[in-house]
Amino acid sequence: MVVCNNSDAVEPVFILRGLPGLDHFHSWLSIPFCLTYLVAFIGNIAILSVIWIESSLHQPMYYFISILALTDLGMSLSTLPTMLSVLWLDAREIQASACYAQLFFIHTFTFLESSVLLAMAFDRFVAICRPLHYPTILTNSAIGKIGLACLLRSTGVVLPTPLLLRRYHYCHVNALSHAFCLHQDVLKLSCSDAKINSLYGLCVVIVTLGVDSVFILLSYILILNAVLGIASREERLKALNTCVSHICVVLIFFVPVIGVSMVHRFGKHLSPIVHVLMADIYLLLPPVLNPVVYSVRTKQIRVGILRKFGMGRRV
Repeated sequence: MVVCNNSDAVEPVFILRGLPGLDHFHSWLSIPFCLTYLVAFIGNIAILSVIWIESSLHQPMYYFISILALTDLGMSLSTLPTMLSVLWLDAREIQASACYAQLFFIHTFTFLESSVLLAMAFDRFVAICRPLHYPTILTNSAIGKIGLACLLRSTGVVLPTPLLLRRYHYCHVNALSHAFCLHQDVLKLSCSDAKINSLYGLCVVIVTLGVDSVFILLSYILILNAVLGIASREERLKALNTCVSHICVVLIFFVPVIGVSMVHRFGKHLSPIVHVLMADIYLLLPPVLNPVVYSVRTKQIRVGILRKFGMGRRV
C-alpha cells in the first residue's frame, strides 16, 4: 500500500508484518506466542499477588520486584494486541496515531525496565555495602520517589519521539518490519528529513540503557569489593547469593538488547526473519523469564506461590 501524506489532514496507514516467509503458518505460530504471553501474565501476576498478600515480603527488595513485574506486564500488553491480530486475524493495517501510541508504550516500558534494574542494583549495593543504614535509606517514601523518578524519566525521554514522528511525511510503501511499531522502524519509512529524530533516539539510548548498564556494572564492582572484604567464606557466599537473581534478570534484559543492536548494526545481510525474531526475543523474554528467576531463586516468593496454589505442605 502506497500512502503519500502531503497533508496534515491525511493520516498515514502502516502495514504490520508477521514472520517473513511464514505467513501461511501464522495460525500455528500464534499458539507458542499465546502461551508465551500467558506464562508472562500468570507469572508476573503471581509475583504481585504473593508480595501483596505476604506481609513478610513488604520489604524494599520485594517492592522493587513488584515494580519490575508491573513493568513486565506493561511491556507484554504493549505488543499483545497487534501481535495476535497479525497472527490470528491477519489484520495488518494500523493507523499512524495507534502506531505512535504503541511505540511510545513499548519504548517507555523498555527504558523503565532498565531504570528499575538500576534501582534494584542500588538496593543490593546499600544492603551489602551499607547494611546498618539500609532501613533508613530505603524507606517506603524513598522507594516511592525512586519508582516515580524512574517512570517520569522513561516517559519524559520517549514522549518527544511520537510527537516528532507526527510531523513527518510518509511517501513510501509503509510496510513495517515487525508485528508492532518501533521508533526506528517507523522512522526509516519517512520521506522527510529525520536526522533530528534519529539523533535524538541515539542520545536517548545512550543516556538510558548505556548509563544504566554502566552504573549497574559499577555497583557490582563495589559490591564485589565489599564482599571480598568479609572474612567468613559462608558470609561472602550468603551476600553474593542475594545478588544472583538480580544478575540473572539484568542479563536477561541487556543481552537481547545488545544482540538486537549488533544485528541491526552488522547483520544487514542476514535474513529478515533473524531481525524479527531478535526483536521478539528482546521484548518477550524478560516478562517470561523474570518471574521464573524470582520464583526459583527466592525462597520466600516460591513458598508464597506454592501456598497460594495449595501446595504449601510440599515445601
